[in-house]
Amino acid sequence: MYKLIASDLDETLLGPDHHISAENLAAIHKCQELGIKFVPATGRGFGSIQATLAELGIQGAAGQYTISYNGGAIYENQGPRLIKFTGMAYDLIEELYERGQKYDVCMHIYSEDKVFAYNLNEEERNFCKGRLDFVELADQTLDRLRASGENFVKILYENRDFAYLKQIRSEMSDLESRAEISYSSSRYLEFNPVGVNKGSGLKALCAEIGIDLKETMALGDSFNDDAMIKVAGLGVGMANTTPEMQADCDVITERDYQHGGVAEAINRFVLPQYAGQ
Repeated sequence: MYKLIASDLDETLLGPDHHISAENLAAIHKCQELGIKFVPATGRGFGSIQATLAELGIQGAAGQYTISYNGGAIYENQGPRLIKFTGMAYDLIEELYERGQKYDVCMHIYSEDKVFAYNLNEEERNFCKGRLDFVELADQTLDRLRASGENFVKILYENRDFAYLKQIRSEMSDLESRAEISYSSSRYLEFNPVGVNKGSGLKALCAEIGIDLKETMALGDSFNDDAMIKVAGLGVGMANTTPEMQADCDVITERDYQHGGVAEAINRFVLPQYAGQ
């Protein structure tokens, strides 16, 4: 039986309005009533998803968990209690920041509790409204952030042209051994510390709370969900899942994220296991 569901947020659980649909919530609540843990697994920071945790009814809750920063930080929601944090070396963050300035990209630089943005355009500002609050940067170096003592966890490049992001990745292939590189939302090229991804985050959380990976279901839609999809007992992609990674999913839902794909997966694969209880 599945005891834990790990779910991506944007373009998986959340609709275009950044909220959880009534259909998805009803299915999740049935799971919670059965003692099944519903764990958000997101590239965003813990502080930025509090409204979603409140909708799920697990904000500040003991025995409920969040995987954030693509596995870079794992929390018990009560407190919150930081279970695991994997920072990114400042020198690598700085190198990625300086190299990113050679491209037509907006950059997000994530510390443990802040998001810094460089070259933020209006389209990206509007896309992130309701998701992230930024501290905007104009400096061409991160010297002032180094002096502040911030602990960094990841950096990403944004451009709506996905082919352009792929070109950037190919030109930065020398970093493949020094960073975990993935895509998300068809607009971001993300860089995490080596070995940090949602799959390693799910493994670490399951080890912490004593759940076998075979007893987990993972839900996602994009490349930064791929490692989690692969390690879970059942990896489920939404109907809108990036075509290049659909083969890595055990199942693709018939519905997309705007039409109850999460509810479909729960109703098909989780709740029938508990029928009669």
